[in-house]
Amino acid sequence: MEKLKEVFKLFFHLGLVAFGGPAAHMAMIHREVVQKREWMTDQHFLDLVGATSLIPGPNSTEMVIHCGFQRAGVKGLLTAGLAFIIPACLLTTLLAHLYTLAYEIPDFEAYMIGIRSVVIVLILQALQKLGKKAIKNYELLLVSILSFILALAGSTEVTALFLAGLVGFAILKWRESSSLKSVSLLSLFWVFTKVGSILFGSGYVLIAYLQSELVDTRAWLTSAQLADAVAIGQLTPGPVLSTSAFVGYLLQGGWGAFLASLGIFLPSFFFVFLLNPIIPKMRSSKHFSYFLDSINAAALGLMAYALYPLGKVSLTSLSGLSIFLIILLLTWKFPKLSSPKLVALGFILGTLSVVLQRQLG
Repeated sequence: MEKLKEVFKLFFHLGLVAFGGPAAHMAMIHREVVQKREWMTDQHFLDLVGATSLIPGPNSTEMVIHCGFQRAGVKGLLTAGLAFIIPACLLTTLLAHLYTLAYEIPDFEAYMIGIRSVVIVLILQALQKLGKKAIKNYELLLVSILSFILALAGSTEVTALFLAGLVGFAILKWRESSSLKSVSLLSLFWVFTKVGSILFGSGYVLIAYLQSELVDTRAWLTSAQLADAVAIGQLTPGPVLSTSAFVGYLLQGGWGAFLASLGIFLPSFFFVFLLNPIIPKMRSSKHFSYFLDSINAAALGLMAYALYPLGKVSLTSLSGLSIFLIILLLTWKFPKLSSPKLVALGFILGTLSVVLQRQLG
């Protein structure tokens, strides 16, 4: 019981303060679990990170679930995951409610343009950081480009991810041998469960999946609303996938927020429960490492594709483009600026642009 309390206290706290997206979450988890509490070694932590990339779902959340499982068994698995997820989903649902109220304000859409510009900058930052780790050679760069082209050509994210991943696997193996809007609650739950079951890589890849499922295929949301949802997911602490609570609330209120959150996170608990015991065996497999490298590179291509619909919505106006360039310059000059500060700044700049346009108009 003492271990369970320890697990709950740690990850509930992280769920409240873990801003900045998956990379920042991983650093915080490592600091708390390995350096401060010594629950596991650096090597085992790295093994968990690598193995987590092999399964669908939000990587940083699955790392939390892994750590809970490692510390306190199945009860620790459930406790850690829920303690990390629930604070972010509750905050996001509250902001979704305020968002629906705010849409009654004239020209509220214009105020959000600054936040959307921030989202694009954050994705570019994630691509730059993850690219250094994922693109290890020209073959993996090709895999990333291939997944981008497949997505742009209209392939589903799952098809693009696995087709590009398999091509990368084959290439690396060959190189080795020669020297890889009426929405029902049930439908809502099913869509988010499906996304949670097939979402590989960083939480930022979620944008491409949701664009395909909710905007392009079902027309449940507009690209502008999706961009707003992603911005709110960045504004709150915890997993980026708490964006699902925002989307669910827009579509079906409180029950929609609950079922969307349940659907997108539930597969992660199941995958971690199955994967954790076999990680030591997987670590020694050369074939798994080839496939993992290729999947990571393909995921970057999908992340890059997510910029396309967001850019069409956010950068077509002079104000949106100006805010984007200002935010880009600030992140270059002050790279340690946190995501919440950037989102808040984007909202302020968007508001100022609306006020200025009214004064001039």
